[in-house]
Amino acid sequence: MSPAHAATKKPTPTPTSKTTAKPTSKSTAKPTVSKKPVVKKKAVVKKKVKRKKISVSPSPRATWPPVDFKANGEVYAKIPNAKELIGAASNSKSLTRQLAQKIDGVAVCEKYSCGAVQVASLNGCTWWEITGKIVGTVSPDDKTLKVFGAIRTTVGESAPKQITTILLISQELLMQKHALANISAICHHDAPNEKVPATTYTTSSN
Repeated sequence: MSPAHAATKKPTPTPTSKTTAKPTSKSTAKPTVSKKPVVKKKAVVKKKVKRKKISVSPSPRATWPPVDFKANGEVYAKIPNAKELIGAASNSKSLTRQLAQKIDGVAVCEKYSCGAVQVASLNGCTWWEITGKIVGTVSPDDKTLKVFGAIRTTVGESAPKQITTILLISQELLMQKHALANISAICHHDAPNEKVPATTYTTSSN
């Protein structure tokens, strides 16, 4: 039984013998009432906490021209290494989605040969056109280089001096150890007359 129920239960009377009390003289003493001393609560003084001012410095401007990029007029391009590609993906949701997409349960660039290029333009571009070729040896025994296909990828506009990382995905199996070569980047200033972004891969007939 819980304490709450025990407190509210009526006590069971115990039978006792009754006695008749004789009347006695009334007491004239008056009850004394004592006042309890009033305890004054101490006032709580809240201390003011000084807030530290946090100064936010603006992000440093990107170095221009970009380091290690090859220039052709107003256009700059560079083939990033794996570490640079991962770093670029951490700042680009679209690039992260591309790298994370899976085919037959495997990451796309773990199944097919992929490449990447970083591009930038002094004046900006309305859209970019990237082309490249997939090359590799004919067979494990025949080391003759052969072009297996051509890839063409388009992406949207970029601001002046903005570095854009573009992923190039072929349809050639990675196990064949093919590589992307002859990459070309074209900065367009006119409106595109085709769907952008898009990727097409054409298998070589040779």
